[in-house]
Amino acid sequence: MQRCKKLKETKPHKYPLDEKVLVTCGLPYANGPMHIAHLRTYVPGDVFVRYLRKLGQDVVFFCGSDTHGTPITVKAEEMGVTPQEVVEIYHNHFKEILPRMGILFDNYGSTDHPLNHARTREIAQKLLDNEYIYQSNVTLPYCPNCQRFLPDRYLRGTCPHCGASARGDECDQGCQRYLEPGELLDPHCSICGAKAEMKETRHYFLKLTAFEGFLRGFLDGLDGTDIAKNYARQWLEQGLRDWNITRNIDWGIKFPGDESLVLYVWFDAPIGYIQSTEEWAMRTGGDWMHYWKGPGKLIHFIGPGIVYHHCLFWPAMLKGSGYSVPDAIVASGTMKVEGHVFSKSRGYVVWVEEDYLAYGLDPDALRYYIVSYTGHTRDLDFNWRTYGDKVNKELVGSLGNFIYRSLLFAHRNYGSVPEGTVDAEARQKVEETVETIRDGIDEYEFKKICDAVLGLADYGNRYIQANEPWKLVKESPEEAANVIHNCVWLTKAIAVLMEPVLPFKAEKVYELLGLTRNPPMEQALTPLETGAELGKPEPLFQQVPGDEIEALEEAMVIRITQAKG
Repeated sequence: MQRCKKLKETKPHKYPLDEKVLVTCGLPYANGPMHIAHLRTYVPGDVFVRYLRKLGQDVVFFCGSDTHGTPITVKAEEMGVTPQEVVEIYHNHFKEILPRMGILFDNYGSTDHPLNHARTREIAQKLLDNEYIYQSNVTLPYCPNCQRFLPDRYLRGTCPHCGASARGDECDQGCQRYLEPGELLDPHCSICGAKAEMKETRHYFLKLTAFEGFLRGFLDGLDGTDIAKNYARQWLEQGLRDWNITRNIDWGIKFPGDESLVLYVWFDAPIGYIQSTEEWAMRTGGDWMHYWKGPGKLIHFIGPGIVYHHCLFWPAMLKGSGYSVPDAIVASGTMKVEGHVFSKSRGYVVWVEEDYLAYGLDPDALRYYIVSYTGHTRDLDFNWRTYGDKVNKELVGSLGNFIYRSLLFAHRNYGSVPEGTVDAEARQKVEETVETIRDGIDEYEFKKICDAVLGLADYGNRYIQANEPWKLVKESPEEAANVIHNCVWLTKAIAVLMEPVLPFKAEKVYELLGLTRNPPMEQALTPLETGAELGKPEPLFQQVPGDEIEALEEAMVIRITQAKG
């Protein structure tokens, strides 16, 4: 224990352990089921939170369904139901799937919760009172056939910046730039295809230009990944424009004082972070204001497509209404499927339930793939062939192999933890792994963490192979017992250190070793209890056969072909 304490003192974590930390993940739209691009954010966020807790950090973890705006109303029209019914279907879907993937939020809220309606209107009113919101007449696209204005996903056209096909609020197929209503070239209705007319209407704008100086300083002091800060600086250098924050639709949160309009979904969606914190506080007696109006640290995990909103709009909204601003924004690289940019419409998608869990595939294996395949800010390409290789070679062949052979030998020959002392080299390897994990947490580099734990398993395989306890047990029983004592100790250390990435498998190892759930990081270096009974092990991971990979690949090809028409 003293050695662990020394590690803490000589290598302090980026956030001191006496600081309370709040971590969020970008809210999924409640207009469709969970897919692998969602996991690109949620798994790293969950891994990060689990490691912070193992270090002793007081941390809370929040998310929720994004329930307003045109993504929901378009889906409702497609299904022939109300927006509320769409929200209920997919909100419940996410709440059911997340824990099956080991992603455990302290609260999973909804932006349609009364708390979010109230908090959103309060923040909008505060911005109004502080003269950061103003009214203006604007000319916007209108569909003469559908007889309505065409906000966001009701509108398609050509991006004025890169020439790609784009929707009304974002160049979703090209440069990913945020687009103001009315910017698209050749605008037409996405529902009926009619050419849009331009009509004058009244809207409200956030005076984003008033926050330019603040945002420059904010980005200079912001922690997180460079991909977030650099993207935001590029947009800042191109010049800020005031932001249209209202829409001509019925579904959403009414603008205070003018209920003919609702607030733009990207105004109320991030306020869902606050709502989720408030809901948690009401249930647990926690203090939501400690994080949102106090010294608590705020960390957002997001995908690259929503950097603009989180690094510019969101901090301006918070600053202008008297709330705390984020301390770190951790944006990932882009998601690819089979070498192509992730696209639901083009078939380059993996649905978590339909394409993965329904086949009985291992949640831990997919968690491992997502955080170990590449650096967090690099493109992550999912393909079934690489998935099979990583499972079979790394999880089965290295990590699972060492744990199974160590525990099986110990169970068969001793039935309990044999007498022994931990070798100095083995202890040093674990200490080095702990330090690498701490560095990976501070750098938001989860591949570095996975590589370190896998490296420890590789060391364990070399150790047991070099010492050949199956020979020593007959020739030198005491020496054999010491080797297996070290192997079981390394197994315990690996289980503690791998738990945030592979929580389901770690639980199985804890049960075999008789350990309590969720032990702190220090447990990786504590002694074993000699004589403690050992359970009979089974292999942690199963090989993914080649014919199963081929079947999964074929299903993907069929989907892509169907998407092409």
